[in-house]
Amino acid sequence: MNWFKATENKMMARVPGLSWSVIISGIAFGALGVMLVVWGNPTNTGVCVSCFMEGIAGAIGLHQNIRMMYIRPEILGFILGAFAMAMAGGDFKPTGGSSPVIRFILGFFTIVGSAMFIGCPIKMLYRFSAGDLTAIAAIVGMFAGIWFGVKFMRKGFFLGDETPVSKINGWIVPLLALLFLSFLYYTPSFVTLSDKGPSAMHAPILVSLGVALVIGALTQRSRFCVVGAVRNFMLAGDMSLLIGLGLMLAAAVVANVITEQFHLGMVDQPGSHLEHIWSFLGMFLTGLASVQLGGCPYRQLILAGEGNADSGVATLGMLVGAGLVHAWDLASSTAGVTFNGQIAVLVGIGFCLVLGLVNRE
Repeated sequence: MNWFKATENKMMARVPGLSWSVIISGIAFGALGVMLVVWGNPTNTGVCVSCFMEGIAGAIGLHQNIRMMYIRPEILGFILGAFAMAMAGGDFKPTGGSSPVIRFILGFFTIVGSAMFIGCPIKMLYRFSAGDLTAIAAIVGMFAGIWFGVKFMRKGFFLGDETPVSKINGWIVPLLALLFLSFLYYTPSFVTLSDKGPSAMHAPILVSLGVALVIGALTQRSRFCVVGAVRNFMLAGDMSLLIGLGLMLAAAVVANVITEQFHLGMVDQPGSHLEHIWSFLGMFLTGLASVQLGGCPYRQLILAGEGNADSGVATLGMLVGAGLVHAWDLASSTAGVTFNGQIAVLVGIGFCLVLGLVNRE
């Protein structure tokens, strides 16, 4: 234990903020995400917040795409793992009250942007780690969106101060996660589960839940966030989370090679399309909206689990967005993007740009 602490102190002397929790979180996230594919999840989709939220939204009746209906234990496990770690570590201190309506809308648009690319920032990295070169346009788009978000932050962008709220506010999202988890064991009449398509492909429930609980707990402690890692580096030169992100990508590449899932190329990649401009714009929207929210879609789940009521509102916005991208025909597919989706992405970018200009101290 002394050796671990001494080594951590040396790392922090070289890279402030770098800790074992960041290193372990990155490696575990990369390797276990790939293993979830081996255990049954769709190819290149070890973890995808937007795709999995779309499955949950369909299962509870928010859309009618029969191929996207499943109560994903991963989403629920992330929330509950973060909740358990926050309670154990004394981090469960509910706060809220910072522009809840705007946060709901931003949560909605993070899913719209992700649905355009067919994947959230985490799935974007998993796709790239498996050799999917169509993810490059999305990576560039995300960096561009984060850059715009950082520019707005430097000009005073601010959604308002969070203040302490009663503990029940912090319990709501974890309790909802428990409720949805119960639907997998006692399926009420209003819940529908896919028997074909991506949502019918999943690892065993206990395996998915166990992996998610571990990752959720680890990343609550490390503050892991795809967008946050890049934002912190652009804003203050902080490389701690960026190193964790690099380790996640490296671990995923190694795991994909070992499990023979690495296939380098751009054509015929699973769950992808070749309309690169729209992949760029979709992830531009997700990156910009995430900076304005204070974290990527995954980070919103973790924050909601540790009692942040504002992130709970953003999570509900993400769930509604996950339903509407299918109900309104906004989601892309391997056949390409939709006209409705293009309009929604442009509207979302416009909303975030205006918000960044007018919502400044």
